[in-house]
Amino acid sequence: MTTIGTSRLGRSALTAFTWLIAVLFIFPLLWMVLTAFKQEADAYTDPPRLFFAPTFEQFAGVLERGFLPYLANSAFVTLASTLAVLLLGIPAAYALSLAPVKGTGNVLGFFLSTKMLPIVAAIIPLYVISQNIGLLDNVWALVILYTGMNIPLAIWMMRSFFLEVPKEMIEAARVDGAPLPTLLYRVVLPVVAPGIAATALICVIFSWTEFFYAVNLTAARAGTVPVYLSGFITSEGLYWAQLSAAALLASLPVMIVGWIAQNHLVRGLSMGAVK
Repeated sequence: MTTIGTSRLGRSALTAFTWLIAVLFIFPLLWMVLTAFKQEADAYTDPPRLFFAPTFEQFAGVLERGFLPYLANSAFVTLASTLAVLLLGIPAAYALSLAPVKGTGNVLGFFLSTKMLPIVAAIIPLYVISQNIGLLDNVWALVILYTGMNIPLAIWMMRSFFLEVPKEMIEAARVDGAPLPTLLYRVVLPVVAPGIAATALICVIFSWTEFFYAVNLTAARAGTVPVYLSGFITSEGLYWAQLSAAALLASLPVMIVGWIAQNHLVRGLSMGAVK
């Protein structure tokens, strides 16, 4: 009985510790949500005010400051770049996993090396190139950059998923005479669909939250949501309530997509974890 009681106590302590860690992780998000429904005067109180009269005034102010065009730019850039990453990355990951050729290791090393260059070291040539080809302050410049930024990670992730496809399934399809497009899109992709969904979600998050390229290569026409949020930092100080409302509106699309795709995300990230 002592052993059983000790075991139960240990499990209870572990559960309580896990909940504590979870609360610590989501506390900034909860505080942002609370602050978004406050008046500016309530957001600055010390000690913080937990009980207040909720208001939607900050959300109305965010929309009046032209939030929707920035949201539309972010949505277009994120969706277009993620789609481009998948269209280019899926065949590449297939070739590097299920149909490897001489030099595959060198190609993988090259993909990984592209992530080692600090983005600040490339901003000046990128700015000059964008200006010369007419893509400065244009959403297509961000689409191209985000595609290049995400595709190495996507190929590495999807390659690990493709390696989990049973070789017998591919051999059977080849024996039946399935051409490469049919083999890829009707045999392989349904197996690795959760992994591709997880990869797409990570690309969406990286593209949606990217700030450095957007703030340096866009101005009035192609600004994204992170650029819009930076506009709340003024010489007069921070408008905490309105900034929290804007951040909440900016976070909602990614949170909704993550919530919808959470099952695919868990399955995709756990592929190959259990043999």
